[in-house]
Formats: sequence, C-alpha cells, structure tokens
Amino acid sequence: MARSTSVRGLRGLFGPSHAGHSVVTDHLGVLSLPVGDDGVVIGDDAEGRPQLVGFHRSTPYDVLLIGGLWTAQVLALRAAGTGARVAVETGRPQEWTTLSQSAGAGLECITLHDVGRVPPLGATVGSPVVVVRDCGMRPPRGRVVSSPWQSVLTLLPYLSPVAPRLMRMATLVGVQRVSPQEAQAIGRILGLHRTETEALPTLADGVTLWCAGGERHWVMTTATDAESGLLGVARRID
Repeated sequence: MARSTSVRGLRGLFGPSHAGHSVVTDHLGVLSLPVGDDGVVIGDDAEGRPQLVGFHRSTPYDVLLIGGLWTAQVLALRAAGTGARVAVETGRPQEWTTLSQSAGAGLECITLHDVGRVPPLGATVGSPVVVVRDCGMRPPRGRVVSSPWQSVLTLLPYLSPVAPRLMRMATLVGVQRVSPQEAQAIGRILGLHRTETEALPTLADGVTLWCAGGERHWVMTTATDAESGLLGVARRID
C-alpha cells in the first residue's frame, strides 16, 4: 500500500524513528482486531442479542423515553459505566440520591441538579456527557440541549401534551407499557404498525419498544446483580 505524503493531519511532537515491525506471512492468520458496536447496552432483543445505544456522538442526540424511572436509572448507570459524566435534572432528587452516591466508587460521575439549574457541562470527545431530564409530565424548555458529545435523555412517565413535540424532535424514542388510548396516539405519531400499537398496553416490566426513523426494536432490559441490589427489580410504575 502506498504511503501518503500528506502531513495535514499530524499534531504534536514527532517521536523517535523505528524500523517498524514485521511478521512472516504464515503468521498473519493469528492476528485479529475485535470490531463491534460501541455504546450503552440497553438490553436484549427477542433473539437474545445485546442492543446498544451510542450516546457519545459528535452530533446532537436526543432520546425520549416514555416509561418508568427504573429503566431511566439503569441507562444512566450504564452510561456512567462507559465513562460519561451523567447530569440528572430532576424535581425528585430523593429518587436519585442513592444512585448518585453509589455510582462511580466515590467519584462524582452522576450529579443531581434542580430543574432549570443544570450548569454548562463542557462536554468534549474525551469527556462526554449524558443529561437525564426527569422533570415530570411537562419538562420546561431550558438551556439544557443536546450538542456535540452531550446527549439528552428525557423521561416522561406517561403521554403528556408536550409528548408529540418531543417525539418528533427525538432521534430515538422508547415506549414502555401505556394505556390503549395512549398507545393509539403514540402509534399515529410514530407510524407504528397496528400489531405494534396493540402490543404496547400489554408489555411486561422492563420491555421497551425503541423507534428510530423506520427501525423498530423490542428490547428487554434485565438488571445485573449489582443493578438489582441498587435499584431493585424492573418496574414500570414508580
């Protein structure tokens, strides 16, 4: 393969020169490079395959979850486990205090903020941020918005008057068990098939229908032993 003569991409100091490394042709078969999806494991699909969401992006990324606090907290904990700083904007800090204190082995990887009081977080490629907005049925518009390396996950316990706008704005929408009336409204907005709409009121705790454009994925989120010890078993109602 020809070597490029362009140096426009180089940054920093040049190190010492080396002759390089070589390997005989017969040994090439033992070399491998694991390649796979990168992101937060949100659960498994019907075939038991792990499903991931890439929260760390160079472009703004908005996620809406119409569901339970338990699932939002599992996602927050797993996002922190990938190295992200998680900022929780909430009107019920008592529901998040144990999680915040227990995560990160003493490090402040999950911080709590009053509604409307999240400071600038300075997200970068080396220090990505996930903002979780747990602000009730009508989360106010504020200065917390998605940006490069700062994703926003908004939790709605149920369908609310602001839900249609948030669903249309979000790149990814998750829907857990809702009433038949809510399911019909959600189905119209997201363009769900009739069978998908009819299934929403029957979902078990921990099951979410994730929608991104025309893609649909049924995902079961199962807690690890550590997550169960901290958050309890999966539940839709808080």
